[in-house]
Amino acid sequence: MSGRTPTPTRAAVLDRLDRVTDPELDRSIVELEYVERVEVDPPRVSVRIALPTAWCSPAFAWMMASDAREETLALDGVEAVRVELVDHMHEREINEGVNGGLDFETVFEDATEGVEAIRAVLDDKARLARQHGAVEALLDAGVRPEQIARLRRGDVTLDAEPDRAAISLDGDALVVFVPREPLARYVEKATDVGIVEEPDDRLFATPEGDPLTAESFDLVHRRARLARTNMTGQGTVCDGLRRARYGGAREATETSD
Repeated sequence: MSGRTPTPTRAAVLDRLDRVTDPELDRSIVELEYVERVEVDPPRVSVRIALPTAWCSPAFAWMMASDAREETLALDGVEAVRVELVDHMHEREINEGVNGGLDFETVFEDATEGVEAIRAVLDDKARLARQHGAVEALLDAGVRPEQIARLRRGDVTLDAEPDRAAISLDGDALVVFVPREPLARYVEKATDVGIVEEPDDRLFATPEGDPLTAESFDLVHRRARLARTNMTGQGTVCDGLRRARYGGAREATETSD
């Protein structure tokens, strides 16, 4: 082993930023083309972010800027990160606060809610929207609602095959395979919000966090579909606003050393 510190690359920074989501849309800020520029000058990195509107919620903008800084700082070989939010009505406060290590509540003293409380509400909505995608995949595979309601975390093997997850049904009497992506996305978020922590935990839940039952399946699935539809619709609006503001032909991610 040489013991040398890895040199961060622009690709590696973008890979870390891909883990940062718009909390309202539950989609990557890289996928949404919010990342305008990445500059790498080891061990320093600068990231510039532009949102679809100048009036995007300060709390949402704060989450994305602070998450981008945290993810980039976690990269080997990076010792200092500056995140620059541009074209936002609160860019000065957010840039100074995030890069200065301040709390949202310290910078925005008039905020009625703390940023983590807002994040928790949005994470619950994202979990419900992802649940709809996972349940749809199971229904498409022929799994019945009552079987879905009985599933526990330990019944799902996400890495059974490269693109498919294995689902054990009825006490391992039957195994079905479904597309991995919707199940993996759901399990990731359900784990983040504490719905599933142990193998025996029920896999799916109501919007309130109670275990899904066969009796509540239809109502919960309709509410999950509504959550997913709202996020998809809001995402379409934001995409239209971004393209109207910056132009559809604009290069989404410019990088330079």
